[in-house]
Amino acid sequence: MRERLRAGEVTTPPAPSASGSIALRLIREAEEHSAGWFWETDRTGQLCYLSDKVARLLGGGEPGGTFTDLFRLSGDAGDTERTLAFHFSSRTSFSDYSLETGSGEATRHWTVSGRPRFDEFGQFQGFTGTGSDLTEKRRAEAEITRLALFDGLTGLANRQRMRLSLDQTLINSRRGWRNVALLLLDLDRFKAVNDTLGHQVGDALLKQVAQRLQRCTADHGLVGRLGGDEFQIILPEAPGHEALSELSRTIITTLSQPYYLAGSNITIGCSIGIAVAPENGNDSETLIRSADLALYAAKADGRGTHRFYHEDMLEGARHRKALEDDLRGALARGEFHVVYQPVVATRDASVVGFEALVRWDHPLRGPVSPGEFIPIAEESGLIEPIGEWVLRTAAAEAAKWPGEVRVAVNVSPIQFANAQLPTIVASALANSGLAPQRLELEITEGVFLNESASSDAMFASLKRLGVRLALDDFGTGYSSLGYLRKAPFDKIKIDQSFVRGAAVTGNRNAAIIQAIVTLATTLGMETTAEGVEIQDEIALIAGLGCSHIQGFVYGRPMLADQAAALAAEGKAAATGVRVSRAPRVRTLRWARLVVGGQTGEVRIRNVSSWGAMIDGIEFPASMVGSAVAIELIEGTLMTAELRWAQGEQAGLRFDEPFQIERLQAPAARARRAG
Repeated sequence: MRERLRAGEVTTPPAPSASGSIALRLIREAEEHSAGWFWETDRTGQLCYLSDKVARLLGGGEPGGTFTDLFRLSGDAGDTERTLAFHFSSRTSFSDYSLETGSGEATRHWTVSGRPRFDEFGQFQGFTGTGSDLTEKRRAEAEITRLALFDGLTGLANRQRMRLSLDQTLINSRRGWRNVALLLLDLDRFKAVNDTLGHQVGDALLKQVAQRLQRCTADHGLVGRLGGDEFQIILPEAPGHEALSELSRTIITTLSQPYYLAGSNITIGCSIGIAVAPENGNDSETLIRSADLALYAAKADGRGTHRFYHEDMLEGARHRKALEDDLRGALARGEFHVVYQPVVATRDASVVGFEALVRWDHPLRGPVSPGEFIPIAEESGLIEPIGEWVLRTAAAEAAKWPGEVRVAVNVSPIQFANAQLPTIVASALANSGLAPQRLELEITEGVFLNESASSDAMFASLKRLGVRLALDDFGTGYSSLGYLRKAPFDKIKIDQSFVRGAAVTGNRNAAIIQAIVTLATTLGMETTAEGVEIQDEIALIAGLGCSHIQGFVYGRPMLADQAAALAAEGKAAATGVRVSRAPRVRTLRWARLVVGGQTGEVRIRNVSSWGAMIDGIEFPASMVGSAVAIELIEGTLMTAELRWAQGEQAGLRFDEPFQIERLQAPAARARRAG
């Protein structure tokens, strides 16, 4: 039909004037090179003209059919707009109508205007109009919307969409009296993966975490990524607490399974905080706060677990906030002081140094535990000024100590990450006059979570000052051996968790200490055993080759003048319990004792895995060291040695460890039978 119009079969237009030729050329330019196009129908509504570029987009060939057959109103067209059929039948104009053609991925979007055309006699001839292709614009808008509501890395809902969804879900739940559960998730050890293997591996890990979360949740809820390694799950119809606990355990187990990325098996963990509406909040802000407090509790309880919100958490948060507020002014008000715990050489009990420990005397609360205020200081960023004050104070006070007695000061990962730390240390040494080799900086493995290049540069800068470096709490991190390989430490501090119970027969801690000491000696490093409280641990630790001891056995943290006096004395005296014992269970029961072929009845007063105290028979002192047998369990004789005797009381040491639980088994069976 267009070809017939152009060939003059329908009508023969007069030759165009010069101005008309210019107009036609401009129209053709507009048709080909702009988003605009033109259309025309006859009086029956049949298309008789359509710009070539639109015809090609819609399949080529003649336009054919009616305008309303080809174009339809968009789904997002305003409700007040009248239908195209109305305008064509009433022969009225329409402007900027949003129209569509095609379907699915082939859908195209247009904006179209049209007006009726009449001849010189007033007879209706059809419609003439213009249009514009909005497809690319709509696609760009859709992409902007997608980016605004979805996480670009994982494809999950982002923070904005999760908040909008939670708002709407809570509104719907109030109408239907349904509970809504909000789960807030935080990945454990993810930062270490990012820092050691790179952000590309970290991104790949987050994608796999997202996939696993979606499989765990299935169609029961909406999963979103809030940013970093923080995720959120909304369950519009929350099950009971037990079902939520089961889901949380499933998520933690699933996310803790190894990931194979970049040629390595990577293992992370997950902590979850749970809040349920309306019990824990009727609005998004309150519910998110409740879930966040529950997540904080889960991480504080050792990570890798889940916690439900309860009101005590809010009270705890308020308490921490109040402490933080007071902590901000504590330094200026002079509420801190430093105490010093002696570090003693195992070879001769000489005092070789002290560890500086900060203490806070709150004007109203009294002494506040460091375990309570130090984490708050780290979270709030106050640890840097407090840490610098401790460093300067300790250096100034240690400079008054005699000889080469050292002072050790803790450096937090936040302080270590500060590029000005070497300058601060140099200033503290210069102002105090303390020799650099008398200052020891204790650093935990947390400092290695930063980029290795910056860590290496910091170590090099500190060593150039001449100070000593100690690795604190050794063995409690994830990659201690790797740290020792590249960091210039002078000392390893063996964590107290390995020291406790080391003197108890059968405990494996002694073997662990021996291995650490051997490693440190090979690398030319000293070793300090922390948390030593029992006197017989001194000989054990010294026998294992550990060079230094720190703990209550040689003195509790003391004020600076007391430390100076002890440093002047040069020697520390051991105090506290002399013999360590395995845990004992009090009991009162009769048992058969066999001594030298004779049998007697004795009463058992208490029992441990390695011995027992008995009475009922007077044992002469000459029997100490004799071999005996005792029937702790009916029908079973335990061989033992008589270790001491006093009147009718005596102590036995078993030749083999005894399972104390076996004593309780008969009673438990009796209770069940009854």
